[in-house]
Amino acid sequence: MIFLQVFFLIFVVWILMVSIFFRVEIQSTKERDPAAKSVVEIVLLYPGLHAVVAHRINHLLWQWKIPFLPRAFSQWTRFFTGIEIHPGAQIGRGLFIDHGMGVVIGETAIIGDNVTLFQGVTLGGTGKETGKRHPTIGNNVVIGTGAKVLGNIIIGDNSYVGANAVIIRDVPSNATVVGVPGHITRQEGKKMDLLMDHIHVSDPIMQHLRDLVRRVKTLEDKDSEPPGTPPS
Repeated sequence: MIFLQVFFLIFVVWILMVSIFFRVEIQSTKERDPAAKSVVEIVLLYPGLHAVVAHRINHLLWQWKIPFLPRAFSQWTRFFTGIEIHPGAQIGRGLFIDHGMGVVIGETAIIGDNVTLFQGVTLGGTGKETGKRHPTIGNNVVIGTGAKVLGNIIIGDNSYVGANAVIIRDVPSNATVVGVPGHITRQEGKKMDLLMDHIHVSDPIMQHLRDLVRRVKTLEDKDSEPPGTPPS
């Protein structure tokens, strides 16, 4: 009986502490996930939040240069959440990891404020470089499902990386990037983290294809005209 009371007390204290110290992340989850119904649900059931809470502790241990434990804790967190965040990564406030399974964030990655990562996102390196070898993500960035952002590159503020895109070069602010390799198109400076609109994203590759088809159709129409037909 005493054990249950102590466990319940620890459980309540943990919920209160997470609710206080991670209120920005909780608020981000409520704003960006329509399935989030309450603070208690987010604190108890959202692996993205659990991964961020664990990373704050691991990163502190990493900064204190405590050996082994930060890496061990990060691997245990990966086992329970499916999200791997190296303890050396620097993460700003308001990070929202939606679902999160398969998300990988490398050691020298830097993530700004109010960033959204969907499942399967990789912020990784491109080889065996030393020093800064992982991406720097600006504020208010949305990175879609399965996207790979690789190398010591910068993703500018308010940008959107489309699902399954592979990004190996810098991306300016207020841009949308889609495709393999990533192609940049403007999104009129809109903040994608507020819109969370994954459908109405302009695709420069498809636009080029549509333009090409239109030009071919025009040439075919001209060739099919009988000789001597005056130009329209």
